Order: sequence, then C-alpha cells, then structure tokens
Amino acid sequence: MSLLSPVLDPLTRPNLPSVQATLNYLLPMAEKPVNYTYDPPEGFSRNSGTSVGYEVPIYNARSIAADLSVDREGFALLDQHTAVQDFYDDDEVRRVYYPEAEQWLKKVTGATRVVVFDHVVRNAQRSGQNDIREPARRVHNDFTANSGYTRGRRVLGEIGENDPDALLRQRFSIINIWRAIANPIQESPLALSDARSIAPGDWVASDLVYRDRVGETYSITYNPSHQWFYFPQMHRDEALLIKCFDSDESGLARFSAHTSFDDPTSPADAPPRESIELRIFVFYEA
Repeated sequence: MSLLSPVLDPLTRPNLPSVQATLNYLLPMAEKPVNYTYDPPEGFSRNSGTSVGYEVPIYNARSIAADLSVDREGFALLDQHTAVQDFYDDDEVRRVYYPEAEQWLKKVTGATRVVVFDHVVRNAQRSGQNDIREPARRVHNDFTANSGYTRGRRVLGEIGENDPDALLRQRFSIINIWRAIANPIQESPLALSDARSIAPGDWVASDLVYRDRVGETYSITYNPSHQWFYFPQMHRDEALLIKCFDSDESGLARFSAHTSFDDPTSPADAPPRESIELRIFVFYEA
C-alpha cells in the first residue's frame, strides 16, 4: 500500500458506521496551558487548562483503511508482524522492536533514515509501574511546529550526530507507531482526527513540563468541523501510523490530533487496553 494513495471523498464518510462518544477538548484560555508529567510543586495544578467534553460521531475506518494516508488524513493502518514476545520488557522493546520498526518504517515511507527515540506502554491497571501510563484522555498532538525541531536537535545530539541542523534542514517528520500488545483492544480505543478537518486556530501550543526539561505539545479546542475515526478490535499485528509533525509546509498533513475514548459498544467486563507507541524521526531525501 502506498502512503500517498488517493483518499476517500469526505462527503461519503457519514455513510460509515459510527459510535457516539465524548472527547475532551481544551476550553479556550488567555494564557499558555501548562501540563506537568509528574506531581507539580505545591500551589500548581497538574494541568492548568480546563477540559470540556463534547459528544461527537467517531467513524469506523476499517472499510476505508486501504485509502488512508499519513500524508493526507495524518494516519494509516497497516499490517506488521512483530517478533517481540514481551512488550513490558523494556530491554526487549529497545533491542528487538526499535530496529524492527526502523527497518519497516523506512521501507513503507521511502525514508532515507529512521530513528526511534522514545516509547510509552499503556495499561491503566499497571499505571505507575516501570513508567507504564494510563491511556491519554484529552485531544492532543505530541509535537508542535516548534518542538518538532527542538526535540530533533536534542535527540540527534544525544546519538552523536555531527551536524543535527543539516539533517533538520531537509524534510523530516515525526511518526508514532501505535499498536495493541495483548488482547484485541476493546476498552479505551484510540480516536484519530482527519488532519484536514482541523483549522489552524484550533491548535493551542501547551508546555509539557518534565523534571529535567520543558517540551511543547498541541492541545486542541473544539470545532464541529472535526472528523474522527477509529479502528475497533485492533490486534498486535496491526500498526497504526500517526503523523505528529512534518517540516513540509506545502500542503501535506503536518499534525494529527488523537485521544482515547470510552467506546459505548465495549463490554462492561472488557480488559484494560494494553498498547505501546513508538515515537520516530523519519528523514526523507534532501
């Protein structure tokens, strides 16, 4: 499948099956939102912004998966077998999954170089153990027009790249590979926006405070034009590609909002979602 394949006419999308669910957006605010990745100092809240829930249709995209493109909608679903046995084993993830993903993503994107630089495992029942986190419950994107470059310089410097700025002057993107790591996902699936349905004014740059640095992500304010999709019952040999940043400003999808949500069709006794996301720099021919 080409990641640059034509896309489905947006006017036909309401004919897809859908669920109604609540997504949590940022309430517009005058100051820049600040989110802490740890318990903040006394007197500060974990998140300075206020989230507001809006009920929206989320379309089942399985029937149109072959027509989706990370460079148009900002996301795509592909089959990818993995040799990883235990995604909770950090050493195995870095030793097996990182190079496996780099080789595969280089092939499907046509990139000249691919660098995995981070990963997050999510399971609400095991949250807090060995950096395992809960599913994210707010509409967001992992990088901004500024932090894509800032993180690029940091990562390339850490791996010993002689001239990071030379690489960052050519086209590059940040793509997440997101997948189930155990049972097919029933609880807290991921909703993904069509990047073209988000207006420039909907993106809100927000500080993400770590103990040793401050990053920047996009929060999103509500707009009824947003179109949302998901892939129910994802299993471990499916890989969801999510465009989080692109340096190309010529009209390709640069950012794509996403969030977990409560699927009203999930069984009451569904096991907690177990997933992993890789964050990856993808460099293209100069």
